[in-house]
Amino acid sequence: MSSEIQSILNAFDRSQHRGKSAFLATVVGTQGSTYRRPGARLFIAADGETVGLVSGGCLERDLVEHTQLMPDNRPKIVTYDHTATEDILWGFGLGCTGTVRVLVERLRPPHDPLTFLARCWRDRTPGVLVSIIQTEGNATQLGACLTLTAQAIDVLGQSDPDLIAAIVPDTRSVLRARQSVVKRYDLANCRIEVFIEFIEPPISLVIFGAGQDAIPLAQFAKALGWHVTVVDCRANPLSHERFAMCDRVILTRRERLDRIVIPAGAVAAILTHNYYDDLEILRGLLPAELGYIGLLGSRQRTQRLLQELQQDLTSITEQFDKLHAPVGLDIGAETPTAIALSIVAEIQAVLSDRPGNSLKYRNTSIHDTHQDRLTPARGWSLAADGYTQTVIIHSRN
Repeated sequence: MSSEIQSILNAFDRSQHRGKSAFLATVVGTQGSTYRRPGARLFIAADGETVGLVSGGCLERDLVEHTQLMPDNRPKIVTYDHTATEDILWGFGLGCTGTVRVLVERLRPPHDPLTFLARCWRDRTPGVLVSIIQTEGNATQLGACLTLTAQAIDVLGQSDPDLIAAIVPDTRSVLRARQSVVKRYDLANCRIEVFIEFIEPPISLVIFGAGQDAIPLAQFAKALGWHVTVVDCRANPLSHERFAMCDRVILTRRERLDRIVIPAGAVAAILTHNYYDDLEILRGLLPAELGYIGLLGSRQRTQRLLQELQQDLTSITEQFDKLHAPVGLDIGAETPTAIALSIVAEIQAVLSDRPGNSLKYRNTSIHDTHQDRLTPARGWSLAADGYTQTVIIHSRN
């Protein structure tokens, strides 16, 4: 989702510079089979321009119309119920037997979700965004109410102090678990449901090596919205031009590799084609807290490298498990571009804790099972005011 979020942030920035109003539609709950999961977003400009997707393309136009019909621009929930098969003929043509809940809210910088997302992207730090998605018993407004990072907690707007006090512990738990949830709170005078969303910063990829085969890898990673750093151990000044699409290019030498700082959780791909460079790079990377290390080269070459490293790094045998060599998924890749594709696919699979197999042979949901908790609340009677307007779109009986 990284590249999609970056496109949304770019559109938001353009609308701010033009002084135009804008809206954000966010999937905050799903049930059954749906195209997108909670956290998917659609940016809607005042002129109807949209960026992003919350469905396969069938709900977006209707959401644009909702932004034009919102009284006083108050946030609201729109629920699309496609659990009946007749929906293909009558409704929006999803062809999915699921329900989608979408929060639609006007963006009001600097206290809005996209300003917070932009900060997480810029600082490359995880965060948590809390949005009120259902209320009963008071006039608490729907929409974003709190943001949290490891450094700060910010309350957005006029939120109930009792609610904030109840939310903060769960928000910290989401930051630690790195997993979004929906929570319901019974307060003294109301019941409130919130979507506590973990905001994942873009993946940080460090490519060691600046040869021709590193170019398609950098291009694929940038297309996915990743933050890409290229480290050229040959210190070739032309690498800045050849890797202009990257966020950072570092020119260095083998003896200075230990000066490079790599953030925890980053991923690395080693494509130097130089045995002794690879030896020093692995010496520094294996003890680090990285999510993935990929090494280009044959099994025999890798075994020789590891044998040398074991003599000096006897305490990191368990770290060898995160080394992927030969690098990439087995897709029959031969060309530099195909090899790059196999590498980014393997990184995505590893970080998602997936085997990288064909979905044809997956017998369970293609989405993570923890998202099943993001389901609509049942048995709630909503106040019929502008704050809690809910629109149900379903098939005719």
